[in-house]
Amino acid sequence: MRDVAALAGVSLKTVSRVVNEEPGVSPDVRERVGAAVRRLDYRPNLAASNLRRTGARSGLIGALVQDVSNSFSASLLRALEDAARAHRTGVLAASLDEGVDREQELVHDLVTRRVDGVVIMPASDRQDYLVAELRTGTPAVFVDRPPRGVDVDSVVADNALGARLAAEHLLDRGHRRIAALFHLPQITTASDRRAGFTAAHTDRGLRPDERLVVEGITSTDEASEVVHRLLDLAEPPTAIFAGRNILASGAVRALQERGLHRSVALVGFDDFPLADLLDPPLTVIRQDVSKMGRLVAERLFARIGGDTSPPQHVVVEPTLVARGSGEIPPGA
Repeated sequence: MRDVAALAGVSLKTVSRVVNEEPGVSPDVRERVGAAVRRLDYRPNLAASNLRRTGARSGLIGALVQDVSNSFSASLLRALEDAARAHRTGVLAASLDEGVDREQELVHDLVTRRVDGVVIMPASDRQDYLVAELRTGTPAVFVDRPPRGVDVDSVVADNALGARLAAEHLLDRGHRRIAALFHLPQITTASDRRAGFTAAHTDRGLRPDERLVVEGITSTDEASEVVHRLLDLAEPPTAIFAGRNILASGAVRALQERGLHRSVALVGFDDFPLADLLDPPLTVIRQDVSKMGRLVAERLFARIGGDTSPPQHVVVEPTLVARGSGEIPPGA
């Protein structure tokens, strides 16, 4: 900064005002300082600057999602990043891979790095471990899965409603042997989706065939293997509900390998890129991920800014997008 000030013929304070986009500097002086910055290739130390200017803020937030490569997590991170940019804040993102120990380690690491706040898609059953971190003043907002053991802001989808919509859509078309693929049962999104799937049947005086309901599926390959096994049953399913986007991908693969992609109906939970270009295009329960990301960012930056109001728990309703695969009738 001293070199920039000397080259521009101004004080250190003037350079600071220009670099930090503060008012009180004339356009010609601002241009001189800018020219000196460019000539000297000066880069301000944002971490040190933020600590001085904003009461020990770092200008960084942490975001812990289950898998940054998953389309849901990636879309969520993009929405969060767009909002953070408006606050001149960077985002540190990491994958939890459903690891409870990994979750706690990463939260501790982020707090140690003095992030201004954290967004968490938890893998753990309870998050009591956050009490100490929250006491230090680091705000947290939960996304996709509600908090347990702590009361903090959260933004989640109505997972039970989404699964109910999917099951009702298939039942309305005459299907009665509907297979259902779910993630780990201890994860609230999976348990809520199973509850919604069951409720859709119960409301009509029906019961899902438990032989067709499979939990604990964690990968596309595993989902494909499960669907192959279901199709080998003496009475195979005429329709499939895949309770997660990677499970829908596995189901699509299995149906195509068996030549049944136009005979067995399929509805997936979560949209993903190119789902509309499949043969047939995939019917999905779509979560408004961009909206969820914006709401998460609003709550987090409000807390960073000093909001001490009671925690808010926001539920976003999903919608069914009919494209073709979910409209295949039984016996097609």
